[in-house]
Amino acid sequence: MYTLLKKCGNAKRGRLETVHGIIETPVFMNVGTAAAIKGGVSAQDLRMIGTQVELSNTYHLHVRPGDEVIWKLGGLHKFMAWDRPILTDSGGFQVFSLTGLRKIREEGVYFHSHVDGRKIFMGPEESMRIQSHLASTIAMAFDECPPYPATREYMQNSVDRTTRWLVRCKAEMERLNALPDTINPHQMLFGINQGGTFADIRIEQAKRITELDLDGYALGGLAVGETHAEMYRILEETVPHLPEDKPVYLMGVGTPANILEAVDRGVDFFDCVYPSRNGRHGHVYTNQGKRNLLNARYELDDRPIEEGCGCPVCQRYSRAYIRHLLKAGEILGLRFCVLHNLYFYNRMMEEIREALDTDTWPAYKARKLAGVTGVPAD
Repeated sequence: MYTLLKKCGNAKRGRLETVHGIIETPVFMNVGTAAAIKGGVSAQDLRMIGTQVELSNTYHLHVRPGDEVIWKLGGLHKFMAWDRPILTDSGGFQVFSLTGLRKIREEGVYFHSHVDGRKIFMGPEESMRIQSHLASTIAMAFDECPPYPATREYMQNSVDRTTRWLVRCKAEMERLNALPDTINPHQMLFGINQGGTFADIRIEQAKRITELDLDGYALGGLAVGETHAEMYRILEETVPHLPEDKPVYLMGVGTPANILEAVDRGVDFFDCVYPSRNGRHGHVYTNQGKRNLLNARYELDDRPIEEGCGCPVCQRYSRAYIRHLLKAGEILGLRFCVLHNLYFYNRMMEEIREALDTDTWPAYKARKLAGVTGVPAD
């Protein structure tokens, strides 16, 4: 159950109660595609840095090790030793990203595995069955994430099919949750709003899927090539047509600035690979902008990544040492950068919630934006 605790303008401060614990929103979900955060970060590390929700990928876990393997081992929570909420995406994004390996039909999507080339079929029912096997807290509906740019005709046909698929997802999820051998009979389902940058298509579909009374609603197909201004415009026009008393999730977004702007437009949930991907390249987030620790300027710098940061890396290690690890190809350097970045994102979400709780959101947003979009002077 989602409770809207308060609003500041369009920004929402909420709480989602789940079978695996309470999620305080706005929240950032740490992306563990194959049930692991890339960069050597464990479930224990995630707890230590304040992670509320972990996100895993339905398609990738279906391919390897196989969702039936995870089901036989007691579900994803037991498999990865994580006892807090997990959201699984539906495989729909792979419809977008694996363009050369799939064919879309009304019944679903035919893939060739990116691992071994074997044929895979996934439709709404198959996606729900896989996610039921994984026993995640929140399952995402199966959809097509249309390419950008796309013609209006293509977009409308795609969105209509995604809406038909959503009806099938809901029916199958209800059936699965009623089975006696289902690991998580309380699995939630979020529907996905699509429509690219065609606001009228998105608004119409938002109204249609709201009638299904789902546990939450996501906006997909953004941050796929459109400008930030276009994304913010779509949020401003679409979010008001989604239920205020349900969580709203902006999929695959984004930078700290993107998150601040989207919170201001009514978004509750976020996920993005940026903190882990950038960390694996030695790029770390700070309140003074992003630093590249591979730069020679940090060779003799004995300060932490960010002075005053409470993360376990900044409490012990210097920029110079982490730079050495990165230059030497030591995986410990990647781990340190990823761990710091995830802490930074999780701490930023705590700050956002605190600002909303204390009615200081506008001032906080302005101050934080000025910092994260800057260039470090040292």
